[in-house]
Amino acid sequence: MGTMNLRTQARLKRKKRIRKKIVGSNDQPRLSVFRSAKHIYAQVVDDSLGQTLAAASSLEKTVRESSESKNKLNAANTVGKIIGQRALEKGVKRIVFDRNGFLYHGRIKAVSDGAREIGLKF
Repeated sequence: MGTMNLRTQARLKRKKRIRKKIVGSNDQPRLSVFRSAKHIYAQVVDDSLGQTLAAASSLEKTVRESSESKNKLNAANTVGKIIGQRALEKGVKRIVFDRNGFLYHGRIKAVSDGAREIGLKF
């Protein structure tokens, strides 16, 4: 098979380094964000139980059909608001943000800003 892209290798190396320090617990689950070229995905994970408590992505019908989510940055902000609402419904108020090795700007930052607007504490 082919070898992995150098940028992908560097991101996965950063991800491993970050995940040594960040662990989601029952009190403070982990908000993990993944960014692809077209879409963005977010999920709230309780690592002690190994369960996903809430998930949202830009593939969802509500995000795709909203008029402001034609821009990828606005779609990421909408995903952050949706994941924040779903986490609050599950009783989660505080989270640990896992940027998954991606740099904290652009769409990754937009997801966290959207979750903060809803009321999640980081």
